[in-house]
Amino acid sequence: MKKTILVLLVSIILSSCGGTKVIRQSKKVMKGAWELSSITYSESGNFNVRIFNDLTAACFKGSTWNFIPNNNSGSYTIDQGTCEPGTRNFIFKIQEINVQTDLYDFLLKPTDVNHKSDSNQGYRLWLEQLSAETMKWRQTVTLEGKPFHIYMNFNKIN
Repeated sequence: MKKTILVLLVSIILSSCGGTKVIRQSKKVMKGAWELSSITYSESGNFNVRIFNDLTAACFKGSTWNFIPNNNSGSYTIDQGTCEPGTRNFIFKIQEINVQTDLYDFLLKPTDVNHKSDSNQGYRLWLEQLSAETMKWRQTVTLEGKPFHIYMNFNKIN
């Protein structure tokens, strides 16, 4: 009897940690390499935007992103000639859908190569669109007291 209860309890705990079927499927679609093809904004004009407290948006254009969903990690590589080149690591988490926006919360946290963060700072984004070929993120920041959206558009490489 005690073994049955223990097995039942462990099964419930493991199934609750697995995430929804939609999230698991999204991770499968994200797996692999992507190119950040463009960054656009909700307002027109010229903006000096730093992405993830790293480099300007212009440096990120054309960067290559790799997602490894089985351990929620990845990296992006900057190779623009005028920008500080190199590979940066991160961990990520796709969370349940936000009922107010009908979008999935997406948390990205920069780390070192061993998945450790010095600052423990992460960035909340919305996973707006995901298909086998394209992906779109939205980050909301404040500009002059109003919401300002940064859209990051990706194309699948392989």
